[in-house]
Amino acid sequence: MDLLQIIALAVVQGITEFLPISSSGHLILVPLLTGWKDQGLIVDVMVHMGSFLAVVVYFWRDVLAMAGGVLDMVRGRMTPAGRLALMLLVGTIPAVAFGLFMKHSGLQYAIRGALIVIINAVLFGVVMLLADKYGPNRRRAEDLSVGQAFFIGMAQAVAIVPGVSRSGITMSAGRAHGLMREEAARFSFLLGIPAIAGAGMLVLGEALNNGVRISSDAILAGALTFFVALAAIAFLMNIIKRVGLFPFVIYRFALAAVLAGLMLTGRI
Repeated sequence: MDLLQIIALAVVQGITEFLPISSSGHLILVPLLTGWKDQGLIVDVMVHMGSFLAVVVYFWRDVLAMAGGVLDMVRGRMTPAGRLALMLLVGTIPAVAFGLFMKHSGLQYAIRGALIVIINAVLFGVVMLLADKYGPNRRRAEDLSVGQAFFIGMAQAVAIVPGVSRSGITMSAGRAHGLMREEAARFSFLLGIPAIAGAGMLVLGEALNNGVRISSDAILAGALTFFVALAAIAFLMNIIKRVGLFPFVIYRFALAAVLAGLMLTGRI
């Protein structure tokens, strides 16, 4: 890849991973709209790892608190931080199971297309709109039950399909279960830590075993993504408290309309 493509992918991934508009959908669209060769799964994984590091850095206090909470659980004492860590573990199980199914079935390669993005951009835009409008603002992430955390994890598993948006669907599921807007975003981001790290290590491990070289292009794209993603998280946490998810719903509808127009004219 040339430098312009690396920068473009880093900016697209860094912004769209945490804004509820589907990062994987946009990563598919970059080569379709620019004519660049598809960057492939390895580059996709590296930019996702950059996003992962950004979450860890932004929420470092929560990460440290949960680590302490896990130690307290081992000693037989449950704290709010330990409960949050437990709920994240519960929420991660569905994504792991579905991710392994996708990997062994080969479906991950069959669902990378513009039409998939269009359908999911609209469908899950409606879901976001309804969940944010009617979901009550009364609960913190530490107050989730095991069943509620598992349901949000099931929603995260669906986001493996391009166009859904991991952050969008998990925030929607959180809002549907009464999480305050900022708490829905917080739980969504923290839930992404094990999901993104696990999926990334799985693909990278397979690539290394098969002798695939991780290029300097991919590493640079991941590093640039980290800085963009850090700014995107701060932006979303600020805007979601004030206006909620509605602006992102409008964006998803507009994106679907533009892509549909490009498909009808044969440009993609």
